[in-house]
Amino acid sequence: MGKLYRRGTRAMSGLVVAHVMEDTNDAEFRLFLRVLHRSGLTARADVVFVFPSSFLASRFESLIQEENDSFLKLVNYHKQLNGKSHDSVSASSFDVSQFLKSEKKQMGEPLWGKRARVNDDGNFSEPGDGEGELTWFSYGSVVGFEASELDPENSLAGFLDHLPMSLRRWACYPMLLGRVRRNFKHVMLVDVKNLVLFSDPLGRVRNRSPESVYIRTRQESSSSKHNRKNSEKTQSHSQVNPAILMGGARGIRRLSNAMLTEIARVAMQHKKKSSVTESGILSQLVGNVHILKNIDLITSAESIPGVSSLTGSNPSLCNNYSIIQRGGNSNHEINSIIMKQICSCEADSSAYRDC
Repeated sequence: MGKLYRRGTRAMSGLVVAHVMEDTNDAEFRLFLRVLHRSGLTARADVVFVFPSSFLASRFESLIQEENDSFLKLVNYHKQLNGKSHDSVSASSFDVSQFLKSEKKQMGEPLWGKRARVNDDGNFSEPGDGEGELTWFSYGSVVGFEASELDPENSLAGFLDHLPMSLRRWACYPMLLGRVRRNFKHVMLVDVKNLVLFSDPLGRVRNRSPESVYIRTRQESSSSKHNRKNSEKTQSHSQVNPAILMGGARGIRRLSNAMLTEIARVAMQHKKKSSVTESGILSQLVGNVHILKNIDLITSAESIPGVSSLTGSNPSLCNNYSIIQRGGNSNHEINSIIMKQICSCEADSSAYRDC
């Protein structure tokens, strides 16, 4: 079950579970993975992709392998130049030091397969292929699952006429997070299509309790025509941003179980099944103190910047943000700005075929 795209070099304490929406295109997926590799997050976390179908899993397989290879080229190149004065390296936004570890420090075996090794010439080999030193590199595994593997019974299908990946993903988490509950301390749930991660957001929860869950809210306006007290008025209310959720492994697991139950409950109450939205259900759930009494909820009203933050006079502003929100017609523009910045550095562009 599942597909191992890359073996990590050691056991990781963090897990990034990235769900892929049905309409995610190649450019969106490539940018997410490329920037994720560069962010430093994969130096401390394994990555699991959850695909809505076997079609998308097959479609993105070669792209994942290509980006994994490019990442290793990038790390190798920067490692060779590490500590040397080089204009192209100083201009790079990539920090290789976070992917290097001491040779003497032995780490646990990666969860997904045995540890990879690297020969003296820098080429990777499988264990048992001959003598070789343990790699200096520290990076996590990259794994993929289809939704049908993690939710074989399609448990929410009977509650909704149409089951988008934004909702079905919650039926996939209990099996996945249950199986790895003793292997990871921190978990992040992230949307491939709508987010780009430039740094390691898990730093916000590493010193929190295992029951912690960190959420971001956003202000949205809605018409309250059917509310007698506020007839014809527009109210501003807080909505949870479902594109990124993170926290202690226990807290995220409890939240995902509660969310799955809440989706089924809300779907049964709504005559119009199309009105059931992930953001609405999640916001309602977060507001229910009784249901989430065993979760240490941390709420932040800090907004996630979008394309408007990148389209000013200085496009390199993206280096100043840990997360960028994509969505709608802005995706192509954001992709173009970030790719242009990566390819503008000679040291980095040599690792990517499309630069």
